[in-house]
Amino acid sequence: MNQTEPSKTITGYCQPLSLRAGEQIRFMASSEKPAQAQLDLVRIICGDPTSSGSGFNEQEVSSDLPQHVKLSKQLLQPGSFGEVDLSGLTANRKLNIGFDMLPTRPIGTQTIFSVKGNNDQLAIILVDGLLKIRLGNTELDTYLQPLTTRRWYRVEMEMDLTDGQIQGAITSQESHSPARDLLEPVDGSTFSHAGMLNYLGSLDSCLFAASANGEHFDGRIARPHLTIDDTEIVWDLGQEIDGCRLVDVSGNSRHGLLHQLPARGVTGPGWDGTCESWTVNPSHYDAVHFHADDLYDVAWHTTAVLDLPKELPSGIYAFRLRSEQGEDRVPFFVRPAEGFGTAKIALLMSTCTYMAYANHRMLFEGADFVGARSRLSPEHEYIRQHPELGASLYEKHADGSGVMYSSRNRPILQLRPGADRWNFTPDTDINAYLDHLHIGHDIVADEDVHFEGLDALAPYRVIVTGTHPEYWSTSMLNALKGWQRQGGRLIYLGGNGFYWRVAFNKAWPGAIELRRAEDGVRNWQTEPGESYHSFNGEYGGLWRRLGRAPNESVGIGFAAQGFKKATHYQRSEASWNSRAAWIFEGVQEDLIGTSGLGGGAAGQEIDRYDTALGSPQHAVVLASATEFGPDMIRTKEEFEAAVNAPCPDPLVRADIVFYETPGGGAVFSVGSISWFGALAVNGYDNDIARITGNVIQRFVDETPFHLKQ
Repeated sequence: MNQTEPSKTITGYCQPLSLRAGEQIRFMASSEKPAQAQLDLVRIICGDPTSSGSGFNEQEVSSDLPQHVKLSKQLLQPGSFGEVDLSGLTANRKLNIGFDMLPTRPIGTQTIFSVKGNNDQLAIILVDGLLKIRLGNTELDTYLQPLTTRRWYRVEMEMDLTDGQIQGAITSQESHSPARDLLEPVDGSTFSHAGMLNYLGSLDSCLFAASANGEHFDGRIARPHLTIDDTEIVWDLGQEIDGCRLVDVSGNSRHGLLHQLPARGVTGPGWDGTCESWTVNPSHYDAVHFHADDLYDVAWHTTAVLDLPKELPSGIYAFRLRSEQGEDRVPFFVRPAEGFGTAKIALLMSTCTYMAYANHRMLFEGADFVGARSRLSPEHEYIRQHPELGASLYEKHADGSGVMYSSRNRPILQLRPGADRWNFTPDTDINAYLDHLHIGHDIVADEDVHFEGLDALAPYRVIVTGTHPEYWSTSMLNALKGWQRQGGRLIYLGGNGFYWRVAFNKAWPGAIELRRAEDGVRNWQTEPGESYHSFNGEYGGLWRRLGRAPNESVGIGFAAQGFKKATHYQRSEASWNSRAAWIFEGVQEDLIGTSGLGGGAAGQEIDRYDTALGSPQHAVVLASATEFGPDMIRTKEEFEAAVNAPCPDPLVRADIVFYETPGGGAVFSVGSISWFGALAVNGYDNDIARITGNVIQRFVDETPFHLKQ
């Protein structure tokens, strides 16, 4: 940790993340110690405090917010579970429980299934891998051999409440490994106990994967049933996989609810490899994977509510908290009010990407492409100290399974000005550049495009992307395609965009889902048979593998990544004498982008023109960057076998392209995340800013583009 910077003690989040002027937003905050804080509304022009941008710039905005708010510590309680209301039922004679289970991290004490009554509680638990029954404070042995990780077991227990007799059996199904089955016979074990608790009384609830005091289970549960005297309840977890209910198929309507977003669309004990999608055969996917570190909604109480004025200009805003305990800024995005006019330009904020990276731990845990650091920003140090904030889509759960869901219903520490040199803060550098041009622009967010489709983009002649629009849903991509067909003009000012498919679901508002299927640069990959999103049944993975490579939308696609050095572009002959030469008006140099973040305008993650992947043949390649360091390596999906790539690799290249689209539209793409870091050099008096400005000025012009051969 950087000892010169204070530890962070205050944080918060807001709902929603993007809204229109005239609508209401709620702000939730927490402080490690009780504090009174000053609360302000600010507009963020540039959130980059480093020399890469124009300098941190925020403007106070008058509002109806309370001037001061009292803060206290609000709890973070991760751990997914299912809950069923059993009120009105009484266990007098018998209680039978059955389920399949697959433990994935049998460490410590975990509750798999519990029933709470007025007199006592019955739970089936794991204690360091040993399956036990807990009656009140008494623990009873069942199977004396520790359960094997990632193996399915069937547990059946019958309890005669009239004489206190308990008996049951634990079996495991045959695996594909005869040797493994030799060590752990599939016929399992039986157990019995006498003289136990003989009355549970009126029942309250039953819990899946948790007890009333926590003890969350890491693993999968399938095919549960519960018999209470003459009432039998059977839950089919293969139903409503895209929802949040536990569906009771017994006719007794004892449906349950899932909390904190456990994984669905995962294989159950009946999966045999003959089916790859839960939409084809849900009976193979009748399981739920619970994690002790799942977190969907922290559900903090509201600190302040703000009704935005309808006249509030579109922009990037933030709740600013300041107290003796520290400070925090919680950004949100405002579009023009319904019925109010819009600008010609909109900056599309990559909120799907912000959510995918939410609270990522790569800077202190390391990754294949990022080394761990010892000096952290206060925000990253806060994440390190508070793993209960929930992980990003770049981490694995504690049980080793990939994190497939991310939510904005929690503090996202990297979504702060200056917190991370990645995604949000660089996007505010583009916002500052657009502000510098004094043309006027609005803000639109990914989630707006997903739920409103083409209607969210239609008011704008020009859409400018952020630096790293990596994660896109099908609805978003379809909206962009429709907008382009109607003459929209797209300026892609980043790299590694339009790369992964994500999904949304109205049953879990504020969350996205990602299945890292088949290929691509990734920190984990989907389990066998689990490449289809639970949110909507779509196959996950790279858009390139799904037949919609980014080259088709923006002319270029992800080619390579490397973070040690950025470099310049070499102009092509076409930049001097083609139909797109106007883009370089006022630029006389042959090399462009020779200054900027990391040494130049091309770096970090770069995109390449490739007609084999769908780049339009009529596109003009205006410049290319090739002089990278040895760490700039071609992406893995480029290779069909384990090969030694040539050095230098001719396919490790960042290309700037321009081309015309239907309806008088056009596309300009720069193929580099580092482009933003060169915009503000010398107070915007530089070739990169001039080129970008030339494109924006022409794209705003109503004169249609026509393809001239």
